[in-house]
Amino acid sequence: MANTETSLKEAASIGGAIGAALVDYTSGMALGTIGGGKELDLNVAAAGNTDVVRAKVRAMELLGLNDEIEDILITLGGQYHLIRLLKGRGTNGLFLYLALSKDHANLAMARHQLKKIESELEL
Repeated sequence: MANTETSLKEAASIGGAIGAALVDYTSGMALGTIGGGKELDLNVAAAGNTDVVRAKVRAMELLGLNDEIEDILITLGGQYHLIRLLKGRGTNGLFLYLALSKDHANLAMARHQLKKIESELEL
């Protein structure tokens, strides 16, 4: 089982990674970040993506969809932003956020690796 720091380091090692964060979407606070910098303010991204998660959860409720969100993908001109809602014990209300360079990332592999990181994370 991996802790937050180890999980974020693994996420940052994914090919094309710009930065990663573990985020509490009930508060919008990043519980941990790695990478980012001038290219991407991960604390701002954490707060902004909290709104995305809340909106999608609300839309699913309004639609009466009885299903779980695995991940949310936002595609920009030069980046992928991947949000993976966590489902393990003690992770309710949390998501992993990963920003990737489109030129250097393999999206399918990144999704696979993020799922593996989720399965190993213990809080």
